[in-house]
Amino acid sequence: MPALCRDCLSALHQERRCPSCGSMRIVRHDELFDLTIAHMDCDAFYASVEKRDNPELADKPVIIGGGRRGVVSTACYVARIRGVRSAMPMFQALRLCPEAVVIRPRMSVYAEVSREIRKMMDELTPDIEPLSLDEAFMDLGGTAKLHGAPPAVMLARLTKRMKDELGVTGSIGLSHNKFLAKVASDLDKPRGFSVIGKAETDAFLRDKPVRLIWGIGPAAQDSLERAGIRTFNDLLRWEQEDLTARFGSMGYRLWHLARGQDRRKVSAHAPIKSISNETTFFEDTGDAEILDGHLWRMAEKVSDRAKAKDKAGRVVTLKLKRANHSLISRRLSLRDPTQMADTLYRTARGLFDQVGDQGPYRLLGVGLADLVPADQADLSGDLLDPQAAQRARAERATDEIRKRFGSDAILKGRAMR
Repeated sequence: MPALCRDCLSALHQERRCPSCGSMRIVRHDELFDLTIAHMDCDAFYASVEKRDNPELADKPVIIGGGRRGVVSTACYVARIRGVRSAMPMFQALRLCPEAVVIRPRMSVYAEVSREIRKMMDELTPDIEPLSLDEAFMDLGGTAKLHGAPPAVMLARLTKRMKDELGVTGSIGLSHNKFLAKVASDLDKPRGFSVIGKAETDAFLRDKPVRLIWGIGPAAQDSLERAGIRTFNDLLRWEQEDLTARFGSMGYRLWHLARGQDRRKVSAHAPIKSISNETTFFEDTGDAEILDGHLWRMAEKVSDRAKAKDKAGRVVTLKLKRANHSLISRRLSLRDPTQMADTLYRTARGLFDQVGDQGPYRLLGVGLADLVPADQADLSGDLLDPQAAQRARAERATDEIRKRFGSDAILKGRAMR
């Protein structure tokens, strides 16, 4: 059975320990050197970056997220052992792990590390489909001759470089299609390298729960359970026509995934549809000054993410959730695309003023949609606002200072509210 040492990249045979470096981090599989579709997922990415930048956090539980009424963005594996999970309300996470160190996200720092990882991926293949800052699909078909090594070796080299050069770790899933590659990357985190070959696909999936399928959330899972579908084996009992009639396009997709079939290509040009940021307040509030301060912080975070992705947007969105959980949403199309925090804030503030006093509110969000490349942004001046160009220049200068000295080097007064 082909085998590979993930530390020194030596090809092995039946050894349990690498004879070259002594490592036991060995991956073995009959199809190891034949498969070409991979999914790379960084391990607790935001938390890993924070621990890299502050070694005092190395052995401590770290949660990245907002205040007590916010949600967990990600948590390190020390915190996950205590039951903390992404998207969990912060109060619940702190109840499970009261000694956790809570850190607000530093998106500009994470985006920079993500760009460095992407450069490493670009050296392997042009066929990369990013899903977020910390994960991506790769198709390494036809690259073995170029690199003088099969994809499995190059993927192990990628995660080794990430650890050695950037101080972050990632897990690899390798298979014959995107669905199974993503499933595989979750099998052995952190620092995993898992393989699902063609020959074992049916046997591997048969007893697995359908929630393993990416995109099957709680609502879809409830719908499937009402139909008696809990495992892939349950799906296999249905005819394609019956699944499609019951669940529409999702049923058609489920029929194929139940058999390990996924014809989607790795698309290097999958578009990012929107960029947004939202916060849930510790206490419901209708205080105009407090809400204004949050509006600025949301706009600044969306702007930072847009700049990190070299994107701008034509549509600004505002989202509000009342104390009774009812939603208010507003959107406005701009004359020119923007990525500037000042423009985002002023537009979102105008939308907020249109809503009037319908609070108190428990959630506030700002977003940017209808995205275009950044070189199409903020090209013309605003005759109705002669100071707009001056504020834009000041914001660009602020960006450079924050990039050099940290995100808290300069703060606007309204951000302190």
